[in-house]
Amino acid sequence: MKERIQVWMEKAKSVLTLITHRKTVKSARITYQVFWNLFLLVLTVLILGGSFATGVGAGYFASLVKDEPIRSYDSMKKDIYNYTETSDLYFANDVYLGRLRTDLVREEVKLDHVSKDLANAVIATEDEYFYQHKGVVPKAVFRALFQEVTNSAVQSGGSTLTQQLIKNQILTNEVSFQRKANEILLALRLEKFFDKKEILEAYLNVSTFGRNSSGQNIAGVQAAAKGIFGKNASDLSLPQAAFIAGLPQSPFGYTPFTREGTVKNNLEPGLTRMKTVLKRMVDGGYINQQQYAEASAYDITKDFTPPAPNPLEKYPWLTFEIEKRAVEVLTTVLAEKDGYTEKDLKNDDTLFYKYKTLATHDLHQNGYQIHSTIDKDIFDAMQVVKDNYKNYGPDKAQQKEDPETKETITVMEPVEVGAELIENKTGKIISFVAGRDYDKQKLNHATSAVRQNGSTMKPLLVYGPAIELGKAAPGTPLPDVALSLAPGKSTPWPRNYDLRYSGIVSARYALAKSYNVPAVKLYRDIVDQQPAKYLEKMGFTSLIKPDFENLSTAIGSLENGVTIEENTNAFSTFANNGKFIDAYMIDKIVDKDGKVVYQHEVKPVDVFKPQTAYLTLDMMRDVIKSGTAAGVNSKLNFRADWAGKTGTGNEYIDSWFVATNPNVTFGIWTGYDTPKSLKTSGMSYSQRTNNLWAELLNSAYSIKPELVAPKETFQMPEGIVKRSYCAVSGLLPSSACSKAGLVESDYFNVNDVPKKVDDSLVESKFVTINGKKYLALDSTPQEFSQFGVILNPDFITRMVGKNFRNTSQLIPKKDRWGKILVPDAKMVDNGKSPDGVSLTVSGNTITWTSSPDNDIVGYRVYQGGTKVASIVSGSSLSFTGGNGDYHVTAVDIAGKESAPSNHVAIGAVTETEQPTP
Repeated sequence: MKERIQVWMEKAKSVLTLITHRKTVKSARITYQVFWNLFLLVLTVLILGGSFATGVGAGYFASLVKDEPIRSYDSMKKDIYNYTETSDLYFANDVYLGRLRTDLVREEVKLDHVSKDLANAVIATEDEYFYQHKGVVPKAVFRALFQEVTNSAVQSGGSTLTQQLIKNQILTNEVSFQRKANEILLALRLEKFFDKKEILEAYLNVSTFGRNSSGQNIAGVQAAAKGIFGKNASDLSLPQAAFIAGLPQSPFGYTPFTREGTVKNNLEPGLTRMKTVLKRMVDGGYINQQQYAEASAYDITKDFTPPAPNPLEKYPWLTFEIEKRAVEVLTTVLAEKDGYTEKDLKNDDTLFYKYKTLATHDLHQNGYQIHSTIDKDIFDAMQVVKDNYKNYGPDKAQQKEDPETKETITVMEPVEVGAELIENKTGKIISFVAGRDYDKQKLNHATSAVRQNGSTMKPLLVYGPAIELGKAAPGTPLPDVALSLAPGKSTPWPRNYDLRYSGIVSARYALAKSYNVPAVKLYRDIVDQQPAKYLEKMGFTSLIKPDFENLSTAIGSLENGVTIEENTNAFSTFANNGKFIDAYMIDKIVDKDGKVVYQHEVKPVDVFKPQTAYLTLDMMRDVIKSGTAAGVNSKLNFRADWAGKTGTGNEYIDSWFVATNPNVTFGIWTGYDTPKSLKTSGMSYSQRTNNLWAELLNSAYSIKPELVAPKETFQMPEGIVKRSYCAVSGLLPSSACSKAGLVESDYFNVNDVPKKVDDSLVESKFVTINGKKYLALDSTPQEFSQFGVILNPDFITRMVGKNFRNTSQLIPKKDRWGKILVPDAKMVDNGKSPDGVSLTVSGNTITWTSSPDNDIVGYRVYQGGTKVASIVSGSSLSFTGGNGDYHVTAVDIAGKESAPSNHVAIGAVTETEQPTP
């Protein structure tokens, strides 16, 4: 042992000698000085570099936030607590409908009503230093910055709850250093203005949490708690709170529900995330190990609330329609607030798009109350009738392209329906029927489907304007004949729906029976005065240049078509004494502070004089009394003063009925979405449409009889008189017209009463041959002629033009027109005497055969050489007389008489009665 100690001491002595040696000491001193100087140099460089880097960094940061405004407390409070609340919808009379269709459901909740476990879970998961930091955690920011600069595969993030709140409510999700710098600056400022409780509460209301059991996107913990677990945020269990707290990191990755509202097949990502949240809670000291173990083992899937239907699914068409119209209204409101007009919006697509975008945003963000005009009870009742109606007609096959496979497939299309009920004096849309089944066809047929309106166009474009212009009156005679009115074509056009013609008819009768030719003829007479301008005044928006020129517009063949709403709304003009009141559905819009930002105002537009409106209404009364809608009164459960018009589209592809009374106007359309004929066996298409119109009205009457069935009638305004006129020309009755029995009376605007005497008729004589009437010749025997009148050739030219040849079509096949002839109703004498006839006797009655000649006007009966009777052609070829000898001759139109027939005797023949040899 001593030896070892001695060896160690000797070695130590040697080392000490080495260290204390002069050369060794000198070398150590030099080395120390070198390292010390190097250290000072590095330290100096680091200090200077750090200062420079800090200065550059600060300058760069300042350059990034230089454009960010200095926000006040009030400004930040407004932005932070703007929770994007969805607007509420209302029926008329403040009856709640539901929330506006939205992709994001949110319900605001106070922090005191949020489960403590949920608040702790969010903090432990999203911001563990929430209660310590001042808005930003520097090391987290530098870590995130380093990861971004180095493009690290691990991105841990650096945002606090405060920063996330700033990003969601004030800034955007843009990925840039500038946005991040602004976020940091605003987060620091926010922490100065608001306490932690306020910030946490705002965050819990702002964050998104995936989808609820209806498949809707949700935001805010209250909507999440209700939508996922069916309970309030205050009542969540620990595992439920952990599950919700884990959602914001990847809302649609972790959400348990699909877009369709069904539970996902793979729930593992959300369940794993829940356990991660629980682990962070135990690490943060919010729960103990036992709570962690129990919550981690809990089967959270059994707590998911069952898929629930969207409460607005009952009213999809209505919800979308209110939303669309509310956007339109707010677009104008916002533009006008900035000094623009509706005209500016129409003329500038960019401007319109800008304000429409703002309006859409506000509607879905600002929590408005949107009050509509729709009466809930009437609306519901009409849907029941629509769903239960049995006589729409058959579904018909239609080939279509499959949107996915692009293959041609055959589908069965049903007859669709669109209808709308409007209050005349206000323009309120009381109710509508949009279609048969929203799931099969989402198009709103009442407000958006554009179709040809057929003969419902006639009072709007033809008869109303013609009366207004002084070119017609209810009694105005019009030709219903095979005219060729199409420019450049010689074939007859238009044709009536029944392919028959009725001759000269009054405008009143032509409208009641829905004849096409009279309407187009009258329209052609006024088209140079652009009657389509009246349609524009009545709210038609789809007119284009050809509609102002094409004669087919008169019978509803437009280039584009009209909506049920436009057509129905236009008819209310007549009920409003000639003033058009635009139909509307949005009554008012109120913001969340109770301020009315929009209130509808009625703005009547002068279209027709009151006298024109009444005369047109009075004509349309006949449509329902005796015309094409004569059956509807028997289907109604009430009586009212109705005036209306039916309509049929070309090839029977559209069926319409629109009618108005002093209170309301109700219009209906039926047809296939892909145009095809409505004609089927059994009940006619028009009956099916008219009957549904009546049933829908009956349902409305059962709810509000005072609205649908007013006791008052349309009142005749001053300036209307009743006058007699000639039914042939519409002029004052002439002697010839009176003798012919063709004087009628009807209503006129006092300023348009006819002043000229009828010149359409010329007194004459006529004969009847083989059932046809011909003008008598000067030599035609008086005994076979009847009094009659001839249509003046000049009048015929005025009515149907020079090229119309079949003038006999002008004479209606009615008894009262039986004495009217046309100038070309002539029979030319064949130049020979008629052939004789053969006579027989039975008792005291003689009969004879008809002469084979085609110009026989009658027969003369002779007894013993004396004429005892003249029998006009067409009468019975017999004569009953007393005893004696008889023979008969035939007489032609020129007065020539045939040779006597054979002689026959009745009774005993006396000597004085012997026949002449």
